[in-house]
Formats: sequence, C-alpha cells, structure tokens
Amino acid sequence: MTWQQTYDRWNQFEGLEPHLRAELEELAKNETTLEDAFYKTLEFGTGGMRGEIGPGANRMNVYTIRKASQGFADFISASGEEAKRHGVVIAHDSRHFSPEFALEAARTLASNGIKTYLFPSLRATPELSFAVRHLNAFGGIVITASHNPPEYNGFKVYGADGGQLPPAEADELVSYVNAIEDELKIEIEDEAALRQTGLLVTVDPSVDEAYMEALQSIRIHRDVQDSPLKIVYSPLHGTGRRPVMEGLKAYGFEHVTIVDEQAEPDGAFPTVSYPNPEEKAAFKLAMEYGDRVGADLLIATDPDADRVGLTVRGRDGEWFVLTGNQTGALLMEYILSQKSETGTLPSNGFVAKTIVTSELGAAIAKAYGVHLENTLTGFKFIGEKIKQYEESGEYEFLFGYEESYGYLIGDFCRDKDAVQACLLAAEMAAYHKQHGRTLYDALQSIYEKYGFYEESLQSMTLKGKAGLEQIGRMMEAFRANPPKEVGGYEVVRFEDYKKQVATDLQSGKSETIELPSSNVLKFVFADGSWFCLRPSGTEPKIKFYFSVHADRAEKTTAKREAIEADVMTQAKAID
Repeated sequence: MTWQQTYDRWNQFEGLEPHLRAELEELAKNETTLEDAFYKTLEFGTGGMRGEIGPGANRMNVYTIRKASQGFADFISASGEEAKRHGVVIAHDSRHFSPEFALEAARTLASNGIKTYLFPSLRATPELSFAVRHLNAFGGIVITASHNPPEYNGFKVYGADGGQLPPAEADELVSYVNAIEDELKIEIEDEAALRQTGLLVTVDPSVDEAYMEALQSIRIHRDVQDSPLKIVYSPLHGTGRRPVMEGLKAYGFEHVTIVDEQAEPDGAFPTVSYPNPEEKAAFKLAMEYGDRVGADLLIATDPDADRVGLTVRGRDGEWFVLTGNQTGALLMEYILSQKSETGTLPSNGFVAKTIVTSELGAAIAKAYGVHLENTLTGFKFIGEKIKQYEESGEYEFLFGYEESYGYLIGDFCRDKDAVQACLLAAEMAAYHKQHGRTLYDALQSIYEKYGFYEESLQSMTLKGKAGLEQIGRMMEAFRANPPKEVGGYEVVRFEDYKKQVATDLQSGKSETIELPSSNVLKFVFADGSWFCLRPSGTEPKIKFYFSVHADRAEKTTAKREAIEADVMTQAKAID
C-alpha cells in the first residue's frame, strides 16, 4: 500500500477523532509533511515505539496506540490463558496525551480478556519496571518519550522480568503488530464496563510503598544521613518529584531545595527547550538556585525519571556538569570501593556497560576483580544479562550503566532508574564531603588512578524519509570503506555489529562478535581509544560517539578534538 492509499484510508474514516481530523486537514496543505505522516508505520527500536504526536500511521495517536496494544494483546494471548491472567501493568509520564494513551492501551488489552493494572496518575518508568515484578505480571507498558522534545510520545513494552523486551521477543511482538492491517477498525470496550468485569483495575498504593521501601536496599553507608550536604533538585516538569523528594527525605537528607519553576508536571516543558539532563541548558535554573542556597550538588531527572544528570562544584567554585560517563565512573568506583572496604564485595560480582560507554568503567572493574559485561546500546541488553546470570547463578549484579545518563544499582528494577541513582549519588556526595572532598575531587582522583578519559557525542538530526535515507548512506559509506587513519591516528580494528564481524585492519583477520546484530560501526585505535556510529532507535538522528584516553588531560582533549573533527568532516561530506 502506498502512503497516498494509507492517507486516503485515514481521510475517509468517518470516526476519526475531531482534533485529529483538524490536524489532518492542516497536514494536507503540505505534501512533504503529509507523506512523512503516512509513508511508514512506527517501528520498535531500542526504546520501543516512539514518534511525533499527530494523525497518521507514522505518528503517535490513539489509533497507533490501539494497534500496538492489540499486537501486544495477540502476543500475550498466544502465550495462553495463564499469561492473560497475570496481565499487564501500565504507567505513563507527564507528556501530552500520555494519560489518554495509557487508558487506550489499557482498554485495548482488557477488551482482549487480559487483566490490566493501570496506575491512577503519572509514575516514573523505573517504578513500572518494579511493579511488573512486584505484581507478578506477564508484562508492562509505559507511555513516554523519555527526554525527547514536547511533540513526541512513545510506547515501551516490558517483559515479566521487568526489563524491556530483548530482540527475539521484540521481533515476535512486531510481527503481531504488523499483522494488523487497519488500526482504525480496532474496537474496544468502554472503561466503566471493563472495570465492572474486573479486567481493568487501578494499581494499589501498596505498590508505591513497596518501591520506596526497596530503594532503601541500595544504601551502603547509613551514617551519612545527618549530612549537611545541600542539594538542588529539578524533575524538569516530569515524574520524578514524588519518588526523588520522598527518597531523599527517607535517606536523611534535609537540605534539599526543589526548582519551583520545574516542579510541576507539564508536557510543554515550558522552562527548557529540551527536557534532557544531558544538556547543560537544562541546569540553568538549578544553577541559579544552587548559587542562592550554596548547594553542593545539583540533580535533574528527565520526564519519565529513568535518566539523571549531576552538576557539582569545580575546584574554582564554578558549576561543573558531569557527563554520563563521569557519573557512571564515580558511582562504580564508590560502589566497588565501599563494598570492598566493608567486605561485602562478592567474589562473583559483575558490572555491565554498553559498547558506546567509556572504557574507564572497564579499568575500574578490573582493579576490583569484578567481571565486566559489554552489551549493545539500550538498557534492555543490560537487563537481559541480569536475568541470564540470575538464572545461572554465575554472577551477582552490582551495577549497570550507559553513557546516556542511565544507571541501575538494585536489580529490583530491570531498567535504568534515575530515582536509585539520585539517592546513591547524594549518599556518595555526602560521603566524600565527610572526607573533605567534592565529587569533582573524587573524579580527579579516579583519573589519577586509572588514566585520563574523555568522551563526547555528536549527532545529526535528519527528519523524514529523506533524512532516513541520508543516514543509511552515511552508515554504508563508513561500512564499505572503513578509514585507516583518523585525526592523524591509525585505526587498527573495525567492528561491524550489523554483520557481527570484527576485522583487524593490519592483518586482515576477522572474528565473530558474540552479540546480537545491530546497526552499529565501531573503529578502534591502537591504544584502545575509539569512535562509533549508530543511528538512533528512537529519534530521527545519527549519533557519533568518541572515547579517548591518555596519560595527561590536555593530551586527551587534543586527541579527542582531532578525531572528532575529522570524523564529522567526513560524515558531512557524504551526500
């Protein structure tokens, strides 16, 4: 079916919701934007289904939500009546239409005879992961687009272990979704009728209480609870306010100031251009608050509270925004060193990071004799490893993280958990303050111990069908002709994760990459520094990751800048 035929089907549908009808009429005035809304259906990437809100098969709306939910319902039904009885838990964030989309998903599942638990109001994504496990559900759904701009929303699916679906299961789910030919014809029952049957129920408050109690289990030092540490926190108009503020209070932190202008949930995210704690601009208001109250630590969580960013005082007293890699290194060093000192570090412990995350984590793990797992990008792969080793008993999980500001300490969740990270980061900062150090000082000590590492991320946003095709040309150009030298440094190894082959560029010998196929290219230098190309699974962009290390900070920076400039010049030259 052509995009025009799909558009005609929508345009001729008499039951189209009035607001979508009005938007469709506006779209029809511009064929390029109209085509983009209909030329394909939303796909499941590393973070599930995510896209711009609006009419069309390639947009987030009640009909594409019903299609995804019906596909999930068919997936569950194929697993049998017991799976339907265990049911699905559904949560949503503060984005536009999130409550409506969550209800549509719940009605669709319940209409298929599937027990459905719906949170009564917005919740953080990690609590959804926890709730699936706590309620012994078959799976879960969270309506969120994480840190994307306001015009986006999304639909993430979770398995019984509380983790996002791994590739095999996700592919099976997609096949059920794709088998649905007309999302406009999916009929669902009335909410009141479904509640009367008991198929649709509200999640009990005891789940919130159990999650908050579980957060206590990740504490390492309880003697920092009377710390004078001063914290400024911003939920960036999202879901983090209640769990983070209550969690910090339960941990004994009394000097916590919330950024009032960003405290209330608001899908428009009016005080930031991009509700992402990876962006320094997201900390502008928090820095102003921090200066007023003399704060030691600034914390910001993204709208669904699965990612967290930290800002600390530098040695000059100015604010220093930590990267995701730096926060990860600090947390890993803190967890492993303190467990080692207290004699609680297990002999079979393991930590996990993604292939685009700094190798500093590998150096820290090695120093403490802890097994390191490298996974593909996407926290679902870390969750998959936790499940694998939990079942085999081979390793005990200690910490997992990715460079994009995602961390997990306690495995009672199986997705990145900003609430956990906020609480342990506060404890870590208080511990270092008790010993006369800031978190910046602690970071410099890590560099002095393991060497200087520096990372950066560049991305090119290329929207629409033309943008997708251009991203494809970039990937194929680097794949077909891997550069032998970049920025004056020799590339010695080329890793193609789509073909699952790693090639020694000096000897020409190849070996198999023992990870699932993924459209990622990685180029490694002689000293282990690297750069990586990866199309985003959730946004219309291609990402370029850079990670270098050297024995001095200035050498590291110069090397990273040279490699980064050369790669970006080559990428932009590809038409």
